[in-house]
Amino acid sequence: MRIGDCSFGSIQIDGETYEHDVVIDRGEIKKRKKKPSKKFRDQFGHTPVSMEEKIPWKCQQLIIGNGFNGALPVMDAVKRTAEKRGVELIILPTPQALERLNKESPHDTNAILHVTC
Repeated sequence: MRIGDCSFGSIQIDGETYEHDVVIDRGEIKKRKKKPSKKFRDQFGHTPVSMEEKIPWKCQQLIIGNGFNGALPVMDAVKRTAEKRGVELIILPTPQALERLNKESPHDTNAILHVTC
């Protein structure tokens, strides 16, 4: 998997451009389904990553790209669950998360990538 250009609102993975948040789960690219987390929006001022979403836990490392300005909140329950599962949770602004993803083994690393804010 090769993650290429990214700009505010889009990301290119393996030559295909996505104009929405994505989840990478064992090499499969899916649209992030954040609707279950929307109920927390008022609490955070933004729709956070919550345990209500389908988190790609089958990995050794989960990288969360929390937007270009690092504004995507990750709820504490997600952090606690990662620790309990023995999954290394790495939260970085999306451009840095992409750099990290390009260096990691795709078999051991999953990701949630927020492409705005």
